[in-house]
Amino acid sequence: MVNGKIQTLNQFIIERQKEHPYAKGEFSRLMHHVGIAAKIVNREVNKAGLVDLLGDAGEENIQGETQQKLDVYADVHFIDALKSCGEVCGIATEENQHMITFNNALSKDAKYIFLMDPLDGSSNIDVNVSIGTLFSIYKRVTPVGTKAEMQDFLQPGNQQVASGYILYGSSTMLVYTTGNGVNGFTLDPSIGEFCLSHRDIKTPKDGTIYSINEGNYSKFPFGVKSYIKYCQENDAKTKRPYSSRYIGSLVADFHRNFLKGGIFMYPESVSYPTGKLRLLYECNPIAFLAEQAGGLASDGFNRIMDIQPKELHQRIPFYVGSSNMVKKIEQFLKER
Repeated sequence: MVNGKIQTLNQFIIERQKEHPYAKGEFSRLMHHVGIAAKIVNREVNKAGLVDLLGDAGEENIQGETQQKLDVYADVHFIDALKSCGEVCGIATEENQHMITFNNALSKDAKYIFLMDPLDGSSNIDVNVSIGTLFSIYKRVTPVGTKAEMQDFLQPGNQQVASGYILYGSSTMLVYTTGNGVNGFTLDPSIGEFCLSHRDIKTPKDGTIYSINEGNYSKFPFGVKSYIKYCQENDAKTKRPYSSRYIGSLVADFHRNFLKGGIFMYPESVSYPTGKLRLLYECNPIAFLAEQAGGLASDGFNRIMDIQPKELHQRIPFYVGSSNMVKKIEQFLKER
């Protein structure tokens, strides 16, 4: 609220428009359509069991993962919303092997590239666990008015102009940054609007939660195993042992640690020697949010947002959260 009044996402975007003087309103319209798509997907998520949107879609995506019906639904509706807004010249998503370019009259002069994981953790929908959408926005590097090319998509995360996520849980939240801090909006179903609920989010420098799939412990690098043991040791000074919390939905796991303080880890393993999470659709947008709130994001040795992407679906190890906790896991990995 501002001065006791509810501030909607659209009002907030317009108020912050001066942060993007080069955009002349285009970025505001783009974010408005992201909010519309989020509300459409939220509606279907909330009634998925009633309209036969649960379960497998019967196909695999480019990652070799079984597509869920809601994956496909979210992917289609976000693409449609962004195409109709006219501010995006190209989209890349986790569900599509190739980039999608828009060459219609409405989009030919668009300045932005949009990357997304339309529904992260969607396999959890069958058991009513929180899921989410991740997105990342870049200014194109090829000339406006031409067809978007691969170089527009393969930009390092430090070139993002915005990133965010939508969390579909006990309440639906949209959290995003444009490089001037992080703000969160909660969907008020009574008025159908995202309303500012978490202004200028700051993540604690230290936390007491570690999030990792410990079922894969035997497959982790030695440094990660050592860090897990460190988290489990008794030490009153550092408030250990830490609590182990893992949902299996990146957005939900990150959101909890983001607000409370903690670290999320998805390392390389025997099964995924280069890591499992995607740099462009998952790691970069989360890393931008984390850094804007005072946290850190690393592949264990390098800043996530400084990594130069080599392909659309590139996978990397991922450690993100409270800055002191990320520095500690980096220390363990370098020493061991």
